[in-house]
Amino acid sequence: MTEVTLFDPKGLIREAFAIEGIGAPECRSIFLDWALGVPPSKDAQDEVRKLLGHYLPQQPAEHPMIATLQAALKEAKPPRRRGGRQGRLAQ
Repeated sequence: MTEVTLFDPKGLIREAFAIEGIGAPECRSIFLDWALGVPPSKDAQDEVRKLLGHYLPQQPAEHPMIATLQAALKEAKPPRRRGGRQGRLAQ
């Protein structure tokens, strides 16, 4: 078992890099499939850092999967209320 199979056991991220002409939407979908497979006992951001550490030296920096992985490390904005009864009454 290689190092990369420890944090990409299904090979989803590896395959994303192998797909010719893949776009950002497809990369996000593949990443979501990968993220859903991360065991609860592991920190997903740590696993993403490992993926970046492995693939960043091998792949062009402008590859959409690199951008997707880097975006996964950014702090998520808190959700905002977008509607409902309270939203209408506040106007």
